[in-house]
Amino acid sequence: MTATIEREFDVIVIGAGAVGENVADRVVQGGLTAVLVEAELVGGECSYWACMPSKALLRPGTALHGAQTVPGAGEAVTRTLDASAVLKRRDYFTSNWQDDGQVKWVEDTGIELIRGRGRITGPRAVEVTGLDGKNYLLSARHAVVLSTGSAPTAPPVAGLAELDYWTTREATSARSVPRSLVVLGGGVAGTELAQAFARLGSSVTLVARGDLLSMYPQDAANLVLAGLRADGVDVRLNTGTERVSKNDDGSVTVALADGNSLSAEKLLVATGRHAALEGLGLEAVGLGAADGKVPPLRTDTTGLVEGIVAGGGDGGNGPWLYAVGDAAGKVMLTHQGKYSARATGDAIAARAKGELHGTPAPWSRYAQTANDHAIPNVVFTDPELASVGRSVGQAEKDGYNVSSVELAINVSGSSLHSEHYEGWAQLVVDEDRKVLLGATFAGPDVAELLHAATIAVVGQVPLDRLWHAVPSYPTISEVWLRLLEEYGL
Repeated sequence: MTATIEREFDVIVIGAGAVGENVADRVVQGGLTAVLVEAELVGGECSYWACMPSKALLRPGTALHGAQTVPGAGEAVTRTLDASAVLKRRDYFTSNWQDDGQVKWVEDTGIELIRGRGRITGPRAVEVTGLDGKNYLLSARHAVVLSTGSAPTAPPVAGLAELDYWTTREATSARSVPRSLVVLGGGVAGTELAQAFARLGSSVTLVARGDLLSMYPQDAANLVLAGLRADGVDVRLNTGTERVSKNDDGSVTVALADGNSLSAEKLLVATGRHAALEGLGLEAVGLGAADGKVPPLRTDTTGLVEGIVAGGGDGGNGPWLYAVGDAAGKVMLTHQGKYSARATGDAIAARAKGELHGTPAPWSRYAQTANDHAIPNVVFTDPELASVGRSVGQAEKDGYNVSSVELAINVSGSSLHSEHYEGWAQLVVDEDRKVLLGATFAGPDVAELLHAATIAVVGQVPLDRLWHAVPSYPTISEVWLRLLEEYGL
């Protein structure tokens, strides 16, 4: 017989990725007890299959190219990467897919861990099918938090379901570099991994239904496009995929909508992700659909899930179900998920103590206000693309009286950085308040410019005060001065 164990905690967190870890940490710091429920590796997608391994694959190529663009250094370096050394370094940053270090952190922090699959069975009730063969019936005094991350979204391409293709997981954990690779998807993941494998020696073709990195300003995305093509990536934009099939030799044939076809050793599908909510028992609290699928959750600024019907909206004893990170379906970025988790954990602890009632004030420690105004994002290609806040189109849609200023990055710092430096920068301005709504930078190493922009947007720094933030000379940050001059200050 399967042993059944009943336990009670203040907070149950389903999902022990970086976001779930942060929620549990904050509630424990707030004096509550917490348990993490995880069926895979503690540390989650970012640690083992996304942020860390993908950047470990990208960084050596960027470092090599950076050296090659500086006279004196270029003559001293080899012209190709050592793929085996790159993969070995990637393995180091994933801890060889062992989570012992993260488990120790959980234990040292005072958080309990149950390895298994959790499912909500009612208000504040979670059943866990343990990987140890035991069954756990958990109850939460205060909150259940969904931190289950996201899953790849497969496009409706004929033959794909029968094919053993790569998702980002298989790509970032690859044990060898394929001779050839077709990438479906022109978003961040597809673009980054296309360049990474091209620089590692693959013959890469990227196929996108629309433009490359279409969520960014065209001038910025064009610099990344040029970078990919300079690395030999065959980029096919505004091109649909009709069918995929496996060949007798194990390779893949991709039939395109324009009548052409491609063959490659591997196929990487990177066409987006969706919140991983299936199998969590949300139908028990009125959030599931008749077909078994779960629609996107609606959450407030503390992460509290809205629309629960089973047991009443408050479960009979106050709010209790929260969703954070990718599971909330709003912002699928690790750093922003961890930010949301900190606010949610603090809000749960404050409500448990009776210190928080109703909706918290914007920009307070309990509110995820930055998710609506200042989301920083970096595409770690070479050149990099970094942005924060609203684009011109988003600002106009949100009703702002908006203007923008754009120019090429051409300052003393960029000239010193590398020969033939190409970059682009944009500021989006709220004309009524004379503050920044957003900023975008494209070019080598521009990611390090982004936090200054994030502070300016979050702090709503008036432009006439920003004028007094003097950039050090000679750095690429001098572009801030040039942008403000271009604006008219």
